[in-house]
Amino acid sequence: MALSDPLGDMLTRIRNGQRAGMKTITAPGSRLRANVLDVLQKEGYIRGFSQAEFRPGLQELTIELKYHEGGPVIREIRRVSRPGQRVYSKIRDLSQVYGGLGITILSTPKGVLSDTEARSENVGGEVLCRIF
Repeated sequence: MALSDPLGDMLTRIRNGQRAGMKTITAPGSRLRANVLDVLQKEGYIRGFSQAEFRPGLQELTIELKYHEGGPVIREIRRVSRPGQRVYSKIRDLSQVYGGLGITILSTPKGVLSDTEARSENVGGEVLCRIF
């Protein structure tokens, strides 16, 4: 069965995995998902991830979730731009998540970036998700 929102599926797997207290989860692989996970790892929301090809042409991501003092590091993860409603933002119009405590992940012409990286590059784009 084809997914209509693969990135939303991965974010839901992360959310459900952390609620269940799992150490690692798996998700189907793609370049966009790997780039989003790279931003999450840089910002310290996950321990890491690895990408493996389990059949020719099909990749799988193994994501190591991160916990602090028994609770999940990611308290809230929400998809903003969806297949039915794309959300784009100029960098000056992009608001901070919880006063700068969270991040927004954007798909920009310079790649998938967090909101702080996008501000330093002075580039806007599609708002993929918000994490706190």
